[in-house]
Amino acid sequence: MDVLPPRPSPPRTHGERARELATRCGDWAAWFGIGRLVAIAASVLAIGAGGYWLLRTPPAPVDASLPRAGTVTGTTVVTASQQPSAPGSQAAVAVPPATAPTSIVVHVAGAVLAPGVRTLPPGARVADAVDAAGGAAPDAVLDSINLAQVLADGERVYVPRVGDAPAVAPGVSGGGTSGAGTAAASIPAGPVDLNTATAEQLDALPGVGPATAQAIITHRDRNGPFPTVDSLADVPGIGPAKLDALRPLVTV
Repeated sequence: MDVLPPRPSPPRTHGERARELATRCGDWAAWFGIGRLVAIAASVLAIGAGGYWLLRTPPAPVDASLPRAGTVTGTTVVTASQQPSAPGSQAAVAVPPATAPTSIVVHVAGAVLAPGVRTLPPGARVADAVDAAGGAAPDAVLDSINLAQVLADGERVYVPRVGDAPAVAPGVSGGGTSGAGTAAASIPAGPVDLNTATAEQLDALPGVGPATAQAIITHRDRNGPFPTVDSLADVPGIGPAKLDALRPLVTV
């Protein structure tokens, strides 16, 4: 009698498979214990949360959302892209500062070789204006003006001549208003007698200040009257150049 092979088991249904999986999970739970499964699940959650915190993009710093100051040609403004927008608000507009002048114009007159209007760079001084006008004339009295005076646009530089009348104010006069750099003393109308002049009269001479005027009087008191104008060379503080400028303005 022939033996027949065993018949294959019929395929399991989904319900049977589900029951088998539940049975196996129950076996695992029984083997591990409920406490171990809870601990493993908590560890997995903690590891996932830590990885997310490490890999996430850091937030922008607080001051990045605040308006920042931008410098526009020396003026600090808040640019439109840097300030927070608000309904109805307008972006700040940068106002550029006033443009600095590139040159000044002054009038040079008096004892110069080429008087007239001259254009100079900003910060120029009286000496620069005299040079721009061809330099001082031979009869100029430069000691009576401040050659280091800084000029402004529209000023007038007057270089006095030997023998100018007192009405002429040597120095710099600014547009009839400032008068900056004007010499404090004017040239006397006539020659000053060295043997009778007071300290005030001597001080009024160009290039002679209070110290030099007192030195002239002290020399006169100690040594007697000046025999000649050239005797001024014996007074401390009076050199050849100053003597040449004073010679036509004094007498004995």
